[in-house]
Amino acid sequence: MWVITSYSNSNITMYEFDSEEDARGAFNNMEGCRILSEIVYFTDQSRELVPV
Repeated sequence: MWVITSYSNSNITMYEFDSEEDARGAFNNMEGCRILSEIVYFTDQSRELVPV
């Protein structure tokens, strides 16, 4: 799951997306301060942990 958190005019709005492609498309079309986050659940078997 992908989430965009947008800060505009003292308001916080969050948008949820199922795919990275959809989230990045929306992210690039938004104005103002925003954060794109990938939400990974501990029980999600399709992801691999990678050290950073």
